[in-house]
Amino acid sequence: MEDGFSSYNSLYDTSSLLQFCNDDSASAASSMEVTDRIASLEQRVQMQEDEIQLLKSALADVVRRLNASEEQQAVVSRRGPTKDPTLMRKSSSAGSNVGKSARPMIATLPLRPTVNNGTILPKKGSGTLPSPSGSGSKRDNTTPASKRILHLPLSTVRRANSNEHVGTLTRRDSGDSKGNRTRTGSTGSSSSGKRNDSKQREPVFSAEEGYVKMFLKGRPVTMFMPKAQVDSYCLEARAELPSSKLKLDWVYGYRGRDCRSNLYLLPTGETVYFIASVVVLFNVDEQLQRHYTGHTDDIKCLAVHPDKITIATGQVAGTSSDGKQLAPHVRVWDSVSLNTLHVLGTNFFDRALVCLAFSKSNGGNTLCAVDDSNDHVLSVWEWQREDRLAEVKCSNESVFATDFHPTDSNIIVTCGKSHLYFWTLEKSTLVKKQGLFEKQEKPKFVLCVTFAENGDTITGDSSGNILVWGKGTNRISHAIQGAHEGSIFALSMLRNGTLVSGGKDRRLVSWDSSYQQIQMAEVPELFGPIRTIAEGRGETVLIGTTKNFVLQGSLDGEFVHITQGHTDELWGLAVHPWKPHFITCGYDRQVCLWDSGSHQLIWTKSMEDAVQSAGFHPSGSVVAIGTQTGRWLVLDTDSKDLVAVHTDGNEQLSVISYGPDGNFLAIGSHDNYIYIYAVAENGRKYSRVGKCSGHSSFITHLDWSTDSQYLVSNSGDYEILYWIPSVCKQVVSVETTRDIEWATNTCPLGFQVFGLWPDGSDGTDINAVCRTNDKNVMVTGDDFGKVHLFAYPCSQFRAPSHVYGGHSSHVTNVSFLFDDSYLVSTGGKDMSVMQWRIV
Repeated sequence: MEDGFSSYNSLYDTSSLLQFCNDDSASAASSMEVTDRIASLEQRVQMQEDEIQLLKSALADVVRRLNASEEQQAVVSRRGPTKDPTLMRKSSSAGSNVGKSARPMIATLPLRPTVNNGTILPKKGSGTLPSPSGSGSKRDNTTPASKRILHLPLSTVRRANSNEHVGTLTRRDSGDSKGNRTRTGSTGSSSSGKRNDSKQREPVFSAEEGYVKMFLKGRPVTMFMPKAQVDSYCLEARAELPSSKLKLDWVYGYRGRDCRSNLYLLPTGETVYFIASVVVLFNVDEQLQRHYTGHTDDIKCLAVHPDKITIATGQVAGTSSDGKQLAPHVRVWDSVSLNTLHVLGTNFFDRALVCLAFSKSNGGNTLCAVDDSNDHVLSVWEWQREDRLAEVKCSNESVFATDFHPTDSNIIVTCGKSHLYFWTLEKSTLVKKQGLFEKQEKPKFVLCVTFAENGDTITGDSSGNILVWGKGTNRISHAIQGAHEGSIFALSMLRNGTLVSGGKDRRLVSWDSSYQQIQMAEVPELFGPIRTIAEGRGETVLIGTTKNFVLQGSLDGEFVHITQGHTDELWGLAVHPWKPHFITCGYDRQVCLWDSGSHQLIWTKSMEDAVQSAGFHPSGSVVAIGTQTGRWLVLDTDSKDLVAVHTDGNEQLSVISYGPDGNFLAIGSHDNYIYIYAVAENGRKYSRVGKCSGHSSFITHLDWSTDSQYLVSNSGDYEILYWIPSVCKQVVSVETTRDIEWATNTCPLGFQVFGLWPDGSDGTDINAVCRTNDKNVMVTGDDFGKVHLFAYPCSQFRAPSHVYGGHSSHVTNVSFLFDDSYLVSTGGKDMSVMQWRIV
């Protein structure tokens, strides 16, 4: 615990950090860095709180057992030695009832979810407290044990059935929420710190009762199988791999929100950029994408070699599903063959790579890189030999850009918060000269750098000024004051010698060789501020924006978006029942309808609240949208007009699903209830039937029976409950439920799917499950950025699967299109949508 308490001492007043994050002039990269570190500290605090709560729970259990033991001894001492078994039973039960008497009182009190970094944490599941021994010492028992138990924080106590114990909270996962699993140096991944290092108990098969019992976090989950399978089932049988495989077909989205200099046009006509752990090569004319998938986690920077074929990309550090550390590194690869040529710095870089650049004048033989360590180390590599030539501590402040001088490969420029440095490579040493602002007011951030034809260095800063630094000097030779209103995020020198600048004011400005303004165009507000600029074909330019758009246009001001995506965490996904369309939605409050065939956005609609879930009516005419505030809306699929608005509770609606006949709508909430509505007029009229009450934790998944008569639900504490939704009654008869045919299979707990759980799983590793309509294969999305393809049914323990990377965050949802032609997956913090072809 000493290490735990030391983490509290590391928490200082964060008001200055938050002020820095909210500074308009600050770049997104620096803001994300600070926010990530605050989130990491908050996560550590939450872990310590959970440990303290566990200790309090264990202490209360010890006190209860001590009291029971002392009461038993008192009875024995008063009556003398006895062998009467009834007396022993009574004294024993009297002690155990002390704890039980407190349980109903606690269970009736509301459970308060913990708030961590703006995210509501799930209510914790339960296991079984250890049974302390050696309770013979005398203790002060003036305070009844029941009162001591009531002093426990309510967040440590779960509403339990009579045969359940108060659960333990393990340090490994207890403090996490899906929205806050972020490692240092990464803004997208959620797999940090999650380790599957505990040994999972083997499942148990009961042939007499016809069930399999598996264990998640030590808790038994009983799953009854169809009667027809009981006699032939063998728990030790090995499952087979599915005959089908997945191939990445399309990636929707672009990472412009917190990355820069990550957009280029290749001679092949392909636009190259990245999102999550995939580099996309997009031929706009032919509407084709190719993908480089060599990375294992978030890509943060990209550089193109002077030969326009070789590309270097850098990624963040991470953690694999088996707990192994994934080192940050640079991958150099061929954009034609997509083959990896070299991997640099596996044991050198720290946290992440933030900047990369190839040299220009020596044939691109050297590569410079800046990592995200505290000292932001600048290193120079002879990349073909994988040899590091030099390294130096660049700055303890954020670094935003680095580049080689175009005519001298020994000169490197770096810029960032409060600095501009000119570095000279002398043998194996980098010598620094600081840029002197002299009479010019020093900006808070130097955000971008490029070079003029004559070798001058040109910088853009947070004050909206463009500064020109004479070749070979560290002094300003010319200044364009107020070139932009606010920060200048991007500078690009075109082939014809025209300088183009863009920034927070969304203005794209061109300048001649004398730095006189030629023309100015403004990017529409919908697209957001300009993050990066690249030269396109002819007189066109490519623009990446902070709202994750890629635009193609001209300096005259005509812009067409060629790529767009979400700008915050993604959770909601729903596929159209008979068209190749799907809906995505998330915390950016945007609901987007996509065409999987043309890969185009059909429409987007802004919501008032962050969105959590979505579901199409079987007719396809309307779609229901669930938010994080308990409000749900129904939209017309064609016109996106609002059809209905209702509110149930005030917590997030994790799942929203229509029955196959379209007559009922079920809404699973974080308040532990399933709300049922009768649906009429083809999804345009709703009347509340009631709510299904019985779960002791938040609802995670729902499935309807094919005849729309039954509903099955999973919850955060691994319960499987069955319902008759038309009357909101729970079905407890095993004989009634075991042979029900289900229209879908999105619940991760059940006999037909329990083989998908990995060894040592904590019960939260699997976020989403989907079965094909032909019932041959099923797919899962997990917390480690992986999509798994299994054969269906998946009812053998540790079933094998085909595993696919691409996402760099927890995969929050997966769904097959209506005809099983494609699979769609959504990433959480990586904000990407990926479309996979089934082959």
